[in-house]
Amino acid sequence: MRILSIHAHPDDESSKGAGTIARYVAAGVRAVLVTATGGEAGDILNPAMDRPEVEERLTEIRGEELAKAAAIIGYADVHMLGYRDSGMPGTEDNGHARAFANADAEEALGALVGIVRSEQPEVVLGYDDHERYPHPDHLRVHDLSLELFDAAADVDRFPDAGEPWQIQKLYAPVFTMTRLLLLHRAMEDQGLESPFTRWVDEIDERRPDDRRLTQIDVGGFVETAREALRAHRTQVDPDGFWFQVPTEMVRDVYPYEDFELLRSRVGWQEGEDDLFAGVTVR
Repeated sequence: MRILSIHAHPDDESSKGAGTIARYVAAGVRAVLVTATGGEAGDILNPAMDRPEVEERLTEIRGEELAKAAAIIGYADVHMLGYRDSGMPGTEDNGHARAFANADAEEALGALVGIVRSEQPEVVLGYDDHERYPHPDHLRVHDLSLELFDAAADVDRFPDAGEPWQIQKLYAPVFTMTRLLLLHRAMEDQGLESPFTRWVDEIDERRPDDRRLTQIDVGGFVETAREALRAHRTQVDPDGFWFQVPTEMVRDVYPYEDFELLRSRVGWQEGEDDLFAGVTVR
């Protein structure tokens, strides 16, 4: 069995679905990572790393961080698409000629098709529509992953990219309201400061959890995912948001990662707890 993850920047692979990938790798699944950009526009978010010599080598360092994190998670290979981080809308980075958001769509899709046909994954992870985090690179991953689902199997598309390959399921890792609220309440019950407080007042305005969700138990891999995230030392404050909820609380209260099914050739059933459910392995 094979799974391929498409992410926008270094560190996304560690904050979205890392425990699930680690669990599948431990079970013998081949996992491959595609990272679209080098993260050139990222800020240094860890005060301990906010130094001139780090800023001067930020792109190189982020590449090193990515390699370390991917190894911790267990990815067998990492494919870099080679685009530049687009930055947020309205920034100078957003207008760069090599920004992923400005890339020729057919060129980028062709590169992804070639990787899929080479790696032959049954399952692919992309992104949802990111309606509340409109980063251009994330939106581009969403759009391309939907196109990829059909293009990789189409004999008339990208004939020089290898033999057609049919992806059977396309998912997006998502953060659900249920997860947020349960962890928020658990933190408050323990008298701890919840990192989710700023979102709770808006919770009724968020999209309801009525999507086709598959829930993966990653209780045994929570710390693996956190170790991978810590490897991104320029982007992650070890005392910050991502680590405010204790590992044991995550394991006890919500030891899951959730995935929205975007496309499937093999159907879906309520309560699925395996991204490979229904998949035929060739």
